Amino acid sequence: MKQRRFLVLEDGSCYPGYAFGSEKDAIGEIVFNTGMTGYQETLSDPSYTGQIITFTYPLIGNYGINVDDYEGVLPGLKGMVVHEVAEHPSNFRSTKTLDEALKDFDVPGIYGVDTRSITKKIRNAGVMRGTMVSNADNLDAIVASLKAYVLPVDEIQLNSTKEIKKFAGEGPRVVLLDFGFKDNILAELLKRGCEVILAPWNTSADEILAFNPDGIMLSNGPGDPTSVPEAIETIKQLIAQDNLPMFGICLGHQLISLAGGATTYKMKFGHRGANHPVKDLATGKISLTSQNHGYAVDEDSLNQTDLVATHRALNDGTNEGVKHKIKPVFSVQYHPEAAPGPHDANYLFDHFVDMMKAVQGGKQHA
Repeated sequence: MKQRRFLVLEDGSCYPGYAFGSEKDAIGEIVFNTGMTGYQETLSDPSYTGQIITFTYPLIGNYGINVDDYEGVLPGLKGMVVHEVAEHPSNFRSTKTLDEALKDFDVPGIYGVDTRSITKKIRNAGVMRGTMVSNADNLDAIVASLKAYVLPVDEIQLNSTKEIKKFAGEGPRVVLLDFGFKDNILAELLKRGCEVILAPWNTSADEILAFNPDGIMLSNGPGDPTSVPEAIETIKQLIAQDNLPMFGICLGHQLISLAGGATTYKMKFGHRGANHPVKDLATGKISLTSQNHGYAVDEDSLNQTDLVATHRALNDGTNEGVKHKIKPVFSVQYHPEAAPGPHDANYLFDHFVDMMKAVQGGKQHA
């Protein structure tokens, strides 16, 4: 017998549906994702910490879940909203259903709701708080508790590694500063032969420089980039070094911009999906990109800094990349590691490695 579940938004709207995944209630910020595939990577992406994801594609779970495609160890998302959940997935790599995976991770889901209506509401009104409950009889009390709910501000601290981890490689040495990194960022660096040192988000500039790195990678991550001022100060100190290449992705892009003197702002409903067109301002080339962010860099604020815009979103004109005028520092708002999503921007990892090799010279590592 199907178990009833209700999705309630802070504007008072209530969407009746059916439960799958965990039996617990959930509360968080409700957002939408436009990707047709990649629900497993989305489920395990640390950047969704504290959020309830609504998928615009109508059928989710049709190719099941496998052991290889997770992007993080434990999901940070609060819940999942779909129109239809596949009960009998078909794929030779599948080992379990989406329902079973959500039960394993204690994440509740709701299906049978009008996801198109929810998406249109978020686009018009902006992201808002939402909750999944098994009983919505006292709707006024639920809405009142939603409006009183304070969204978390420690998402980065929750997701970052707590200790230094080293991954062997014969190529350039990269310190990957972890703000909630996706596994495929590490995989792309290792694929290119890099030696990678994964470091907690609050590692100091002196500690990072003590590793004698050839380059710095700033990972993606959840939440507001201004919530970690100590990391911004560290990045500012690292940018001031001579010939130290730095590459930032998503949150890392925002942190580089803040360290350079620019500002960021919260978007109305953000970019989340695998189909976002972005223009390279130098070449005019258009790439389809995978994105997941609710904050953006104010491009006008770059004017008084040593940073210049390199990429721009075609859908809404928001900033999608910067580079330093003098230093070997660059960043993009989208995800070139492409999981889930297209591979159009994968070349950026090659560019980063080439930058490190260009300044590496005869540098020796301990």
